[in-house]
Amino acid sequence: MKVPFVDLQFEYQGIKDEVDRAIADVLNRSDYILGAAVADFERAFADYCQADHAVGVDSGFSALELILRAYGIGPGDEVITAANTFIATALAVSNCGARPILVDVDPQTYNLDPTRLESAITLATRAIIPVHLYGQPADMDPILAIARKYNLKVIEDACQAHGARYKGRPTGSLGDAAAFSFYPSKNLGAYGDGGIVVTNDQAVADQVRLLRNIGQTVRYRHEIKGFNHRLDSLQAAVLCTKLPYLDAGNRWRRKTAVSYNNLLADSPIITPFAAAWGEHVYHVYVIQTDNRDALRDDLAKAGIATGIHYPIPIHLQPAYAELPYVQGDFPVTERLAKRILSLPMYPGITQNAVDYTARTIKNLVTDFSKSKQVVPG
Repeated sequence: MKVPFVDLQFEYQGIKDEVDRAIADVLNRSDYILGAAVADFERAFADYCQADHAVGVDSGFSALELILRAYGIGPGDEVITAANTFIATALAVSNCGARPILVDVDPQTYNLDPTRLESAITLATRAIIPVHLYGQPADMDPILAIARKYNLKVIEDACQAHGARYKGRPTGSLGDAAAFSFYPSKNLGAYGDGGIVVTNDQAVADQVRLLRNIGQTVRYRHEIKGFNHRLDSLQAAVLCTKLPYLDAGNRWRRKTAVSYNNLLADSPIITPFAAAWGEHVYHVYVIQTDNRDALRDDLAKAGIATGIHYPIPIHLQPAYAELPYVQGDFPVTERLAKRILSLPMYPGITQNAVDYTARTIKNLVTDFSKSKQVVPG
């Protein structure tokens, strides 16, 4: 049996006629750059996040960077984020000329540990970027309380958390601003790159609109030195069509997660912890296991695709050799990097595929355990 890590065809085939019509509408209007579909999607996504403003950009990476720039963060400034996030979170900080400061994560939620946050704040700190990793919201109340105490901005990295909720409130509405990615495999994915900035701050939204569009308010009048980070009209049309199906897709993910949890409950596998205050949307379903690399290889031989999110922490990446960190500085992050494995997870995955994946894992970890036993001589 073959079990892919993701299957992007399932959703497309279910809404093919709607998507094709939306794309055809853009083609017929030929408003490819910041056209009607972009404005429509921005309004719809802002409403979905219960926020005042949404500004479409070309990636989640750009969304983070432009938020930082809109707040005037740059050289000499520090921005705190989680040590185990995807490197783009830190790169957005670096691209502004600021310095990423890392904090270790909670061993259960894998998100930024609020108890470690305050000790990382210096006079140069300007903002905190909590990451809603894997689709689970970070514990925002203590993070926000510390940020307010020190007059810091809170920028949600919600690139993996479309539709997740924290104490009933949607991600994107929790901090001062938020960044989402629409990479094709995300819970709400485009058919190429895309991202969006969500905020209740009118000034930030206006500045991001300038920054994304070469600094111009009207054509050929450039108010600031901007960038070309616009959301494509064709991608916006696709996203606008797919948005009404996001919640159903998230329910499928949660149901799949419950199945995995139940099937793996009597094994040595550590399944994801879902905090009671949040609504996890399982962008990826991440287990912990001994012999991770051997298990992954054997699953591949059995036709089961997996992923690792992420195998090398930021502070151990060659690109960040200049940061004042060494191996051992973030023990939770480093331990997770050696043990985590992402299982197949997507709307449309069948129960048979989940059963086969879980059964194969249990058989393999049992074999690993037996191989460690010492046979009496």
